[in-house]
Amino acid sequence: MELSIISSVRIDNHSFIKDGKEMVFDDETKVLATPEEFYRYKEYNYMKFFKMDLLCKWAWLGTEVLLEENDSIISEIDKSNIAVVLMTHHGCIDVDKKYLKTTESIPSPALFVYTLPNIMLGEICIRHGFKGEQASLVSYRFDIEEIHYYVSDLLNNRGMKACLFGWVDAFDDSKDVAMYWVSKSDIGNSFTVDNIKEIYSKD
Repeated sequence: MELSIISSVRIDNHSFIKDGKEMVFDDETKVLATPEEFYRYKEYNYMKFFKMDLLCKWAWLGTEVLLEENDSIISEIDKSNIAVVLMTHHGCIDVDKKYLKTTESIPSPALFVYTLPNIMLGEICIRHGFKGEQASLVSYRFDIEEIHYYVSDLLNNRGMKACLFGWVDAFDDSKDVAMYWVSKSDIGNSFTVDNIKEIYSKD
């Protein structure tokens, strides 16, 4: 079987798209500008969410949307063989600025925990029990060619059976999220650079 993109989520300042279909919201909450608004709209119940930084919140939310109603894509896979690879540009700059401000008096340990972008991997893996390879990559843009090569190597040569991968970037009021689930399967879209680009460009 070939590697296939089984599911995808695209979230930016203008749209929320899952598997190519626009998510429709009530008129009252259709903007959903903040992660907290989206969390409450979806009625999630994970209190640790509110302790996370902005980057972690959008990475966590993207994963929840990607996996909800998709239990079958992970139910038969050993979670030790599920990898997570996420790329970002601004990383944790939002919480970095907040932490720096606290150093003027007493540095905040609660904020310091989130001053590395790879923490978003930990939050996702703790939530879902993923124990495979993990990588947080920093790039000026969503380098699709690089992440395609990296994920392909994990699945073809490193023993991984599935991978949650993508791009998560968030700062101030901006969010740019594209997350994908890839594994060996006869369903879904072929895991190609062009198909990753096509999903990312749909906004």
